Amino acid sequence: MIYNNISEFAQILTPVKALVGLDLGTKTIGVAVSDHLGCVATPLETIKRTKFTTDAERLIKICRARDVGALILGLPRNMDGSEGPRAQSTRAFARNLSAKISLPLTFWDERLSTVAAEKALLEADTTRKRRSEVIDHVAASYILQGALDRLGYLKTHE
Repeated sequence: MIYNNISEFAQILTPVKALVGLDLGTKTIGVAVSDHLGCVATPLETIKRTKFTTDAERLIKICRARDVGALILGLPRNMDGSEGPRAQSTRAFARNLSAKISLPLTFWDERLSTVAAEKALLEADTTRKRRSEVIDHVAASYILQGALDRLGYLKTHE
């Protein structure tokens, strides 16, 4: 099921389950995973996109292997907060994925997540080649960490 409101999403989460964060691109999907307490996001891998069925199967495999309770997809809003074609494409991907996987899904504003990831990798003196290999799953971890921080806040302020 898809939740457009993070507060409603927080209420249905299963405790002690990992969450997966996704940074959907046209060529790749960055994947990050949280610990089972939902505190820390860790970059996991970048999936090279092929066709939806293959991509979905890889995500389902990751979710099973990591005992995942829910997914958070980065929603690429425009800087003014509006949604363009990339956001609509992300919403369509979520609809298609929710038909294949029985885990709850929600969205998290991903504005500037790739910029933050790039900055962190530059500060770590990562080579250009290595940055291009890891940027998407590092961006996914920024998306997931932002959502985890918000979910943590909502838990303490119920």
